[in-house]
Amino acid sequence: MICQEKDDGRADRRLPTPTHGRSLSPNRALRLCVSRPPRRVLPALALLLTACGSDDRAPVPDAEDAFVIHGATIVDGTGRAGFTGSARVVGGTIAEVVAEGMDGAGIAPRDGERAYDGSGLVLAPGFVDTHSHHDGGLLDESTALAAVSQGITTIVVGQDGGSPFPIADFFAALEAAPAAVNVASYAGHGTLRRQVMGDDFRREATPDEIASMQALLDTELASGVLGLSTGLEYDPGIYSTTEEVVALAGTAAARGGRYISHMRSEDRGLREAVEETIRIAERARLPVQISHFKLAARGLWGQAAEILARLDAARAGGLEITADVYPYEYWQSTMTVLFPERDFTDREAARFALEELVAPEGMLIGRFGADPELEGRTLARIAEERGTDPVTTYLDLIAESQAARAEGRDGGESIVATSMTVDDIAALMAWPHANVASDGGLRGAHPRGFGTYPRVLGRYVREERRLTLEEAVHKMTGLAAAHMGFSGRGTLEAGAAADLVLFDPATVIDRATTAEPHLTSSGIERVWVGGTVVYEGGAVTGARPGEVLRREQR
Repeated sequence: MICQEKDDGRADRRLPTPTHGRSLSPNRALRLCVSRPPRRVLPALALLLTACGSDDRAPVPDAEDAFVIHGATIVDGTGRAGFTGSARVVGGTIAEVVAEGMDGAGIAPRDGERAYDGSGLVLAPGFVDTHSHHDGGLLDESTALAAVSQGITTIVVGQDGGSPFPIADFFAALEAAPAAVNVASYAGHGTLRRQVMGDDFRREATPDEIASMQALLDTELASGVLGLSTGLEYDPGIYSTTEEVVALAGTAAARGGRYISHMRSEDRGLREAVEETIRIAERARLPVQISHFKLAARGLWGQAAEILARLDAARAGGLEITADVYPYEYWQSTMTVLFPERDFTDREAARFALEELVAPEGMLIGRFGADPELEGRTLARIAEERGTDPVTTYLDLIAESQAARAEGRDGGESIVATSMTVDDIAALMAWPHANVASDGGLRGAHPRGFGTYPRVLGRYVREERRLTLEEAVHKMTGLAAAHMGFSGRGTLEAGAAADLVLFDPATVIDRATTAEPHLTSSGIERVWVGGTVVYEGGAVTGARPGEVLRREQR
């Protein structure tokens, strides 16, 4: 479950069929050297081998648990320059990483070990998606094609104030029937608020209600959530006060937790929302991450440097404030999110939204339960077909959706709306304290669910050179893991979990579009989670080695 204002794409839970699979040329092929006997997990042996060095006489576990990737350009997730090298994996753990010399010598496979030739490819840590909605339907679609096909090996869910409740049940279900990816979660403020206040949430919470939310949050923290997430632009979080959020963030801080927020505004009230986020960090004293950071209003375009300077000043004052960014000029949410006063008859508010935030031709209907025939059309086109002006059409669509919901029919709706510029996105993404995240789902209408990471690597790195390859991979791996408080993940080094992605830097690119949002990307050759291949040859393998990642208790 995710925040109700987000479209989780659960209407269609069918497993998507891979739409392509690039044939590997001989020099790109990953050559399989030996067969795979049954798997036995030997993480302790992996660490022992690391300590003993690369003595070829050391004992070798089953081939399923031991393999070598050689000849690849290793980009290790730290931001350091890439180098040609080899990596050995034993028992789901990286046992050693070695730079290859001029003669090409690196790690020699031992008897029984599999070997992959990574020549011409990049080997990197698996991507850590710090803001994901890929949990929607994950228990049914556990191979997680949308995520693994773009190199994601860990998803962090419970975002925008919405989370499974209680989290212990969700974690137990995942451990009983694992997914292909690792899963961590925040506890959603909106979820807690609804548990305590029910449908009577359109007001400030009382002190007793806040105390009840804190008690629920404490239980979720004890179950291993990373901290508290808020969706302060959505119901029911929009009705909360800063004091309520500070109180709950303080509960998270007391347990060593973190805070991640879809701020109260990403457009007309962005500066005020940033200041509120800084106040929460100051008063609760815990790490704070701004979700899907964006400048989603024409009046803000070109002002990224100024806003980042304010965050740099806060960091200089001792606050640990970070952000995540996705590489698209359009977002996905509901039609109603652009009405902060929640008056859906206000023509001036609608007019402002269509003039300053998203143009009618830039508002694409991603989901519309009241009339699915409208899905895939823009507001401008619907207005033309109906013979009404865009403002009237916008308000009419909201009214139709709400009427359907009141009648017990499907009143769900979402839009994909163009509101940002590439230059602003690049500036935010280049901030040293920003990591890449998708904000995507398994079956959503936004292409970010399938294309985020290859889009950064193909467009922002290779084509436009807005980031170096090492910078981009760092933002997808080591930095992302640090922002979530993960240890032993996000870097390609001995002792780390063998979550890996092997990709072709010359061809990696996203293919998903708003018209076809579920197209898998090109150039992602192979993905391992915990040393097990979950994606290769343009298709999922069916393996489900993912783990539940809980916050370290204190």
